[in-house]
Amino acid sequence: MSDPATNPAATTFPAPTISLPTGLEILRTYSGALIVLEIVFGGLVWILVASSNVPVPLLQGWVMFVSVTMFFCSTVYLLLFILGLADRINTDWNFLDVFYHFIALLFYFGAFVLETATTAARGVLSRGNGTAVCGTPRGHIITILDNRQYNINVAATVFAFVVTLCYACSMFMGFRRWQKL
Repeated sequence: MSDPATNPAATTFPAPTISLPTGLEILRTYSGALIVLEIVFGGLVWILVASSNVPVPLLQGWVMFVSVTMFFCSTVYLLLFILGLADRINTDWNFLDVFYHFIALLFYFGAFVLETATTAARGVLSRGNGTAVCGTPRGHIITILDNRQYNINVAATVFAFVVTLCYACSMFMGFRRWQKL
């Protein structure tokens, strides 16, 4: 007897290429822990910049865009692994991991630089003899920040740097996994 005909559509798709575990096991890996840190510290950057009332919208608008966008993208990315959907989506997850973290690293590095520029361009207001004197930093941008806004922007700058490091480490680890295949 002859073998029954197999459906060619069911046999032509390879299994997804993935080296990270799915389910809650991803949280036990360094990559999963870094993604959680990216979400937590990225959310802190978002909250801190928003709470400073965005005194320099031209510069901090990009910081807000990056922090909100990467917060949601990292959350969705982690949920794909936790819910086990990464096994069902046929793609090279190792390449996607490196590519995503590279783009996020570029965006967050730019956000970190702009947040640093906003914080460093603080003009100091001092009152002497009833007149206001504004001391200017070097450069062409002067930002008038009160102490509260300045402290919030310093914290946002520090957390933006930490998130940038987290994305860099995630990209490096993803590249190492991708190279091994």
